[in-house]
Amino acid sequence: MLVTDHPDEERSTRPRLFRLSSWREAKFLAEALRMETVGGALLLLGAVLALIWANTPWTETYEQLRRFVPWPGGEPLHLDLDLAHWAGDGLLAIFFFVVGLELKREFVDGSLRNPRQAALPIVAAIGGMAVPALIFVLFNLGDSSALQGWATPTATDIAFALAVLAVIGSHLPLGLRAFLLTLAVVDDLFAITIIAVFYTDDFNLLLLLGSLLPIVVFALLVQRGKTWWWALIPLAVTAWTLMHASGVHATIAGVLLGFTVPVLARNGAERGMAEHLEHRWRPVSAGIAVPVFAFFAAGVSLRGTDLGAIATDPIVLGIVAGLVLGKVIGILGASYLMARFTHAELDDELTWTDLLGVSLLAGIGFTVSLLIGELAYGAGTERDGAAKVAVVAGSIIAATLAAVVLSRRNKVYRRLHERASRDADADGVPDIYQTSPRPGGTD
Repeated sequence: MLVTDHPDEERSTRPRLFRLSSWREAKFLAEALRMETVGGALLLLGAVLALIWANTPWTETYEQLRRFVPWPGGEPLHLDLDLAHWAGDGLLAIFFFVVGLELKREFVDGSLRNPRQAALPIVAAIGGMAVPALIFVLFNLGDSSALQGWATPTATDIAFALAVLAVIGSHLPLGLRAFLLTLAVVDDLFAITIIAVFYTDDFNLLLLLGSLLPIVVFALLVQRGKTWWWALIPLAVTAWTLMHASGVHATIAGVLLGFTVPVLARNGAERGMAEHLEHRWRPVSAGIAVPVFAFFAAGVSLRGTDLGAIATDPIVLGIVAGLVLGKVIGILGASYLMARFTHAELDDELTWTDLLGVSLLAGIGFTVSLLIGELAYGAGTERDGAAKVAVVAGSIIAATLAAVVLSRRNKVYRRLHERASRDADADGVPDIYQTSPRPGGTD
């Protein structure tokens, strides 16, 4: 055994696990987490690990971890949450804050600044909720108890949908992502409204109005260009706490806070406050919040389930058909009607096949769909279990079909990009000045 007169020196020579040895490494890690493909891969990894663990003989330990309550004394403000709810309501609010920042940038200085362009994904989101609900109702007519879950297939899981798009869509047009982002956020806002109206018994209007006060103060500070973290973070936490206590899904607070941040640069700054905050918080969202949320949300156990009986259950059929078919019919149908009656056209860089892929992605339900099923049928009941299986199955089918469609489109766009790059090299002109043809036709 090595003996030294300087124990501290001895400890300093020992290798440290997971230690970032330099600021350059820490910066590299943060930049990697800002890449959507990395964040998407981490989210999918968390979901796969949860599914595997939940379907092993140790599934009970996974459930015990999900149901562990770290602060059991938080009843007054409904903060006695288990880890699964802290991940879905708390950590996911960070993700929605980043989404709110990005969405506002699109509306103020991006592809959605034209109201006619912004209207399309909003109308498509409404169609993508109405048709799945109608399909579910058709499958369960005559069963009033089953009909309580009519809203289960209406929701789109924005985190999972964007993750899949990031992983498979390296060369897809940015407009496609903006369309999905807007559609999914509107979808989530409507879904959370449905929960508040139809599935919430303890809604508190006073607390909801109270949550707006810290949001207003937050807005005043950021509108003046103030970056007082010691004030902004407590204000955001207070807004989240009051909104959660009101009975409204607290991730709404994240979106509202994101929308208060100014986009355009001021006073000679290189970038606006929205871009600055997004740059700061995206690594936290992609590297911690979203993967942890996926780990706690995706662990649905199929052990001991009679798959034969479930496959013929009208609730299961209604949810799966709603997510896989209803979303596509609703989104594509609403988009076509908008184009038909308003003389609007798709952006030059998009095709209807691209829109089909996004419509399929919107069929990824997970979080909010699982929550609605649980509220409709009661946690742990037989019908709640059937709804969970249906949400997972429908989401996997929708994601697989979307991956097939968008992967083929991604190849088309990659070939166009490579061709434009070769032409640019031949002409001696940077390819940012090249005009790519519309990628229609065959794949």
